[in-house]
Amino acid sequence: MRAIEFQEYGGPEVLKAVEAEVPEPGPGQVSVDVAYAGINFADLKARDSGYRVPRLPFVPGLEVSGRVRALGEGVTGLTVGQEVTALTEGGAYADVAVADTATVFPIPSGVDLRTAATLPTVLPTAYALVHSVGRLQPGETVLVQGAAGGIGTVVGQLAKAAGGTVYGVVSSAAKAAYAREYGYDEVFVGDFEAPVRAATGGRGVDLVLDPVGGDTLRAGLASLAVFGRLVSFGNASGAEAWSVGQPELYPYGVTVGGFSILTLARTAPAELRDLTERAFAKVADGTVTLPVTAEFALEEAAEAHRLMGARTSTGKLLLRVADQYATVSQVLPVE
Repeated sequence: MRAIEFQEYGGPEVLKAVEAEVPEPGPGQVSVDVAYAGINFADLKARDSGYRVPRLPFVPGLEVSGRVRALGEGVTGLTVGQEVTALTEGGAYADVAVADTATVFPIPSGVDLRTAATLPTVLPTAYALVHSVGRLQPGETVLVQGAAGGIGTVVGQLAKAAGGTVYGVVSSAAKAAYAREYGYDEVFVGDFEAPVRAATGGRGVDLVLDPVGGDTLRAGLASLAVFGRLVSFGNASGAEAWSVGQPELYPYGVTVGGFSILTLARTAPAELRDLTERAFAKVADGTVTLPVTAEFALEEAAEAHRLMGARTSTGKLLLRVADQYATVSQVLPVE
């Protein structure tokens, strides 16, 4: 089968197309004939610095859609040929991927394989940020970093549907215009601390969602209202691990939480499954749409990484693994 792997860490050029053996599912696992694979920032971090890479060579990729190829020992509730979407621990950039049964989900009714590939990481993460960890209540305000990205576009829709006033932060005017189409009441370009205070009459926001870390996280913490909450769900800045303590939390009674869907998949798979099923329902009932703004052939994985790494993309990026799903319009990247 075809796979995209890297044998050393570095830029997009280290991604190479190779012929590999078809993986077989172990006990409690499922193999999937991949139709589409999602591109995530974690894939770039894996390639560049070894984030969650157990050994080299490594096939990146955390999410797929496709059809069940084979069932491992003890697997029930799934059938060969069934259309599914799955969260993996790597290996998604390939014709066949393997996932634990706990993170394999039947595709919701009315959702096609292309859209399904956007679901496994983005949708449960966004749902957890708004509801499970962020606990957004009707009438509250939320500030979202990376508002035009895959998670950001879903968070905007979920937060608006929950009755929130939604503010976003992006890096360009074009991204701001894009984010406003997905639930955001106001979008700030670049610096945001003073504009947030102005927009809220000096009060600050009830909830900050931060995937950046470093100085951006600290500015988000300073943008909270009394009794506000901040949820960290990434460290895209590459800054040193942050810490927060009494000096930051005590004066206004603020709290800080965290979320990682990959960690939750390992530590609490049953809770992840419940979270994912509730999140998927938001697509099935029309609350959320997930825009795919660029699609690449499997062999073009390096180009997909270049686009995401340039921080000019919006929405969700996909790899098209099975060629029968290609159309002319799908393979033209949109920035």
